[in-house]
Amino acid sequence: MHEKDGVKIVKLEDMQELLCQEYEIVEITDIPHGHKIALQNGAIVNVYTKGTYNVQGKQKEIVKEYIEQNATDRQKSERGQRLIPKKVFVVYGHDETARDELELVLRRWGLEPVILDQMPSGGQTIIEKLETYSKDVKYGIILATPDDEGYKRGAPDEKMYRCRQNVVLEMGMLLAKLGRDNVAILQKNPSQTERPSDIQGLVYLPFEEKISEISQLLAREIEPKLKITIAASQL
Repeated sequence: MHEKDGVKIVKLEDMQELLCQEYEIVEITDIPHGHKIALQNGAIVNVYTKGTYNVQGKQKEIVKEYIEQNATDRQKSERGQRLIPKKVFVVYGHDETARDELELVLRRWGLEPVILDQMPSGGQTIIEKLETYSKDVKYGIILATPDDEGYKRGAPDEKMYRCRQNVVLEMGMLLAKLGRDNVAILQKNPSQTERPSDIQGLVYLPFEEKISEISQLLAREIEPKLKITIAASQL
């Protein structure tokens, strides 16, 4: 939220961040010229593309007062800098197409993908680099794509595709740092690709070709972990 010529300009993602601190968002739906945010307490906040908003429904006065009192605190500066997006660490192997598609999806949701090979090394090893750039990350996504082939010794007829060994290593480090509830493994071609781990309780989201096949499932995993709500139009 920021001001232009004395008029408060509101953006959907900023309103989501503000409301999530105090209320539970039930759903976000499209309306003509904007979006409707429905709260569990019965209030409805309409955010319009022109930058305005209004509050309707039950407890509307309480919610309106909350927004007005706290909107200023959501600004990063008087010049209206946008809130720093929440970071998601992305681990991938050789499938750059899947990586690029996932990156676009995350950015569309207002999140910042942290992709190791896009970050400056500063003379660090891969492990040191991962430790550095995962410090302020709260969620991780592993792209388990069929980049290599392998089989048990003496059983070439059991050959299956598997993800790169660096993916397995980085996945283990993220699981140790974030916990299994905060890591999702996107497994491509699951019928032909070996799972990188048989640890119980890991979140696996299988897809065949496109990340879009599981974008809704991924959104439902991410929302409660990062305390965000993703609009249906962004899925």
